[in-house]
Amino acid sequence: MVNKEPLVSQRIRKIEGSFAWISHRFLRSGFFASLSPHELLLYFFLLLAADRQGLSYYHYDKICSLLRFSVEDYIVARDQLIEKDLIAFDGTFFQVLSLPRVPVVQPPRLLKTREAMAAADPATIGQIIRRQLEP
Repeated sequence: MVNKEPLVSQRIRKIEGSFAWISHRFLRSGFFASLSPHELLLYFFLLLAADRQGLSYYHYDKICSLLRFSVEDYIVARDQLIEKDLIAFDGTFFQVLSLPRVPVVQPPRLLKTREAMAAADPATIGQIIRRQLEP
């Protein structure tokens, strides 16, 4: 049987003031695994910043600063969360939505050419040989 005693009994979490929550279904039903690291970070930030209706009024420059995102990373993550039906955005504020029935899983984006793939993959045979032949 698993011991369920706290490891540090003086530091048990308590709900104080406002708090954020996330459904355990987010992990169990595959939503967590369906998101990229930037999407996860933005999603959790919006969960923490949201009011009881899931609304958040943070502006993109503040979000980028807090999350250390470039504007491009922010836009890609935001748009992916919208496509995956996890958030809504009207240009002014966000709403974290209730979880859809199943996660939207998008296929990985493949590199278009063999040359692009070889240049992006440091473990290709050509890259390994070139490194070995360098003086």
